[in-house]
Amino acid sequence: MKIVIAGGGITGCAAAMLLHQAGHDVTVFEAVPQVSELGVGINLLPHAVSVLDRLGMASVLEDLGIATRELVYYNRHGQRIWGEPRGRFAGYPVPQVSIHRGVLQMALFNAARERLGADRVITGHRLVAVDDRSPVTTTFERADGTRVDVTSDILVGADGIHSTLRRLRYPDEGLPRYGGRILWRAVTRAKPFLTGATMIMAGHQDRKFVCYPIDKPGADGLQTINWIAELTVDQMPEREDWNKECDKAVFAPQFADWTFDWLDVPGLIAGADKVFEFPLVDRDPLPAWTFGVTTLLGDAAHPMYPIGSNGASQGILDADALVRALAEHADPAAALEAYAAERLPATAKIVLTNRQNGPEVCMQMAEERAPDGFARLEDVFAEGELEGIAARYKAVAGFSKEAVAAKVAAPGA
Repeated sequence: MKIVIAGGGITGCAAAMLLHQAGHDVTVFEAVPQVSELGVGINLLPHAVSVLDRLGMASVLEDLGIATRELVYYNRHGQRIWGEPRGRFAGYPVPQVSIHRGVLQMALFNAARERLGADRVITGHRLVAVDDRSPVTTTFERADGTRVDVTSDILVGADGIHSTLRRLRYPDEGLPRYGGRILWRAVTRAKPFLTGATMIMAGHQDRKFVCYPIDKPGADGLQTINWIAELTVDQMPEREDWNKECDKAVFAPQFADWTFDWLDVPGLIAGADKVFEFPLVDRDPLPAWTFGVTTLLGDAAHPMYPIGSNGASQGILDADALVRALAEHADPAAALEAYAAERLPATAKIVLTNRQNGPEVCMQMAEERAPDGFARLEDVFAEGELEGIAARYKAVAGFSKEAVAAKVAAPGA
């Protein structure tokens, strides 16, 4: 089928390559004139990595980033609450990968251009209108203001949280829903901490710090550490933007005493060249993604809080499900309905679970039960309680060890 994808981000490029691999005629239109390495760190869960592995990209991304060894939760006093191995270190057949978002974006973008052809991954074209008659006609506006109409059997909107296609379908939806917290994100070159491949989350709902390395140590012994400082803030900024720079003085004092024997949080904050501010936002789950032969994918379909490393990972799973649906249904409209029937309820559940802090709820429970810290963890949590929290979230997000192993053993399942 002839498929047009609006959006050349991480999920748009992944979808393009998967669809191309399946034999479809795919063209990607990206709004920005030039794609570049922007952003900070990102984490890809094993179920998403298993999909990228079918494209031959898993080992490439692991080389560019780092395989996460473990995830550990701490309270604001630096006391360990819960930890578990991750990816291959937990027995998964593929790694969990931590990588710079811009590096990931460029790796997928360049691979898509190489595989589809440079004339099939087109920048500087912003979706502005859709004519739903079959074949669907999509109007794109070029950077110079001129417009071009493109016809296709299917249109996929992978154009992010501010998706034009989503807005055309739901014109009264308004701005994203603010979660009452601000995230300040940055990267810092620093000495490795803990295993050198550990992701940590410390604090609680109103004051939290997350960090993890996104590359391997260099000749100087330093790594690029991605970190996020998060605080409850009543007022939402005007509009979220991953690339809005912010003064550290706005939030750094709240973490001034977070110097633990295993991590120097103030030092990481001080060592960053630039810090970017981003409000915690998502959107309510939609009643439908698919309209005729058009559908939504990734953040355009289900923007969610960056909890549990699920944003980009779920978009890649969307792409995988779309390919399967097209293989099972000859009629494009039926295929898109089947795709949405599988993925909409699954992602809606994650959106709502992340609003309750997902697996990070253990930190809030520790804060509420033992705000001054604890001498013994077993005085705070019942036996098996923490394991149960982790297992339930893996089931909701679809990355239990059994689910990933089954996907690797039977690609497309």
